[in-house]
Amino acid sequence: MSRTSVSEAVPSAARVGWLSIGALGILALALGTLQSVVEPALPLLQRELGVSPAEGALIGNALLVTGAVITPVAGKLGDRYGGKRVLVRLMAVVSVGGLTAGLAPNLPVLLLGQVLQGVMVGALPLSFILVRKHLTAGESQAAIGVVVALFTGGSMVGTLCAGPIAEGLSWQWMFLLPTIAVIAAASAVARLMPHDAPIPSPHGIDWPGTALLSATLLALMLGLVTVTRDGGVPPLAVGAIAVVVAALTTGWVVVERRAASPMVDLRMLAKPAMWHACVLTFVITTSSGMVLFLLPQLFAVSADGYGFGAGTTDIGLFLLPGALAGAVSDAVGGIAARRFGPRAVVVVGTVVTAATMITLASLHTAAWQLVAAKVLTAFAAGVGTTALLAGSATAVETKDIGIATSLLVVTRVIGVALGAQVAGAILDAGAEPMTGQPAESAFVAGFAVAGLVAASSLLVVRITKIRTTEKGVPA
Repeated sequence: MSRTSVSEAVPSAARVGWLSIGALGILALALGTLQSVVEPALPLLQRELGVSPAEGALIGNALLVTGAVITPVAGKLGDRYGGKRVLVRLMAVVSVGGLTAGLAPNLPVLLLGQVLQGVMVGALPLSFILVRKHLTAGESQAAIGVVVALFTGGSMVGTLCAGPIAEGLSWQWMFLLPTIAVIAAASAVARLMPHDAPIPSPHGIDWPGTALLSATLLALMLGLVTVTRDGGVPPLAVGAIAVVVAALTTGWVVVERRAASPMVDLRMLAKPAMWHACVLTFVITTSSGMVLFLLPQLFAVSADGYGFGAGTTDIGLFLLPGALAGAVSDAVGGIAARRFGPRAVVVVGTVVTAATMITLASLHTAAWQLVAAKVLTAFAAGVGTTALLAGSATAVETKDIGIATSLLVVTRVIGVALGAQVAGAILDAGAEPMTGQPAESAFVAGFAVAGLVAASSLLVVRITKIRTTEKGVPA
């Protein structure tokens, strides 16, 4: 290829320096921090707002729900209208969400802020679009690595800083300080990063599918809260909630199957490799979502009873090793999948998670037991889901890799959100009538259910093996 053609392939490379990439990296760091402050502070937020565990689970899940629906859409918007243009506008929405959460007087306003913040998930694919358009292939790989590493680092910063900020200032500043950093970094990106040319597309954005998926997930989360609140609701109301969720789900499936350019191409599920990967990813992440919610809650229970009386700062320190294990697992999962195969990696991860949770149901009297459980389950879940992602990317045609991976990412987010909400519902159902606090038996039940959910992955793997063997395809 001539110098002229190389220049044409990356027309803006000469105008982009590492200062621009640094601004993208700082933005990723700030977003990672803003995203992760809720986990260690969730017990504090529940006390300050006077809400139950199931209602508290909505705080983290509101962000996840938005992330689930924006992930497949963000890249398409960036291609159609330009990555920088869309990124700056999404960051404006995130900033409004962070300020709303930081000034929230009650749970509904905080949930609104979290919903708006959820569009931050679209920042990563948009950042990838920008660096790929403005840099050469080799330079863009390095830049993407920097952005991803800083986003992961931001998650750890948020886990550590949430407590000191909340206890030294107030919980509102947990949202306000990272939001200020997001505003500053987004302003730098808008100033330093050159515009990228839009790519025309014959298909529109699947807004009906986006709206229906959002409504389905919201109805499911609110339904789980409703049926466990104040002793539950009448069976007829439970049935009505189930009908609404089923109707919305059916409507979303119909819309996605008929859309010219669906947000999630459900036709990919016709491929056995994708169907199996999605089911396994959903089961694994549902179990890990339960663990993600239960451990901070148990750390925060008063030390006068069966808990540890940990504050937000201590909870952040307890959760940090698990965050590190999760970060490492993403790199290990791909390597393990290539060396041993996704099936073997999933089986080992499932056994580790199930055994850890069943053990934790009977042994949870020391903080180190919970920390070790968090490390083991975070690593096992991360390795398993990454192995499935890598395996699916190699099982489909090159042109379908983007569709396949986005489907798995959405499944992963939905699984985590559902797991957290189920865990919150279990704690609500096992609350002491006098104090309103979860009984120890509720945590035991939660850990046991998480272990059984993880163990069900083995059944899925076994069924998958039988079916592929019957068809004459190597399992």
